[in-house]
Amino acid sequence: MTMQPASTEIASRTAAIIQEMRGLEGPLLPILHGIQEEFGHVPQDALPVIAEALNISKAEVHGVVTFYHDYRSHPAGRHVLKVCQAEACQSMGSDAVAAKLKQLLGIGFHETTSDGSVTLEPVYCLGLCACSPSAMLDGEVIGRLDDEKIEEIVAEVRS
Repeated sequence: MTMQPASTEIASRTAAIIQEMRGLEGPLLPILHGIQEEFGHVPQDALPVIAEALNISKAEVHGVVTFYHDYRSHPAGRHVLKVCQAEACQSMGSDAVAAKLKQLLGIGFHETTSDGSVTLEPVYCLGLCACSPSAMLDGEVIGRLDDEKIEEIVAEVRS
């Protein structure tokens, strides 16, 4: 059995996702979501395949991928921790929360720990303003962050 080059495998898996979602109205975003779900990020090798299939330029696809913060160009850690940085959370101490998380995890925003356990990202409003400061860990929102909750989060992502 011969190994396919990575770009060929990415292209074939991307083509299958496109085929599944091509008939949707405005298919680019669902296709990108499907690709990110499949690979854990949107690989550069997928962009020309998408562009050709949808008859748009690679620049248009790249523009959409880079415009929306949820699309990644590299795989995320096993856990994704998003810390709200919107005004309501800032007024309730999210800057201090973010600083403590960065210090405890040893990473900044848009970085992943060296062991691959967690990726830390800023987010601009989780809709939890009445419970600020807030964060989201692997899709689950956490409100009223304090030192104790921060320590619990770090312990959870490190286990």
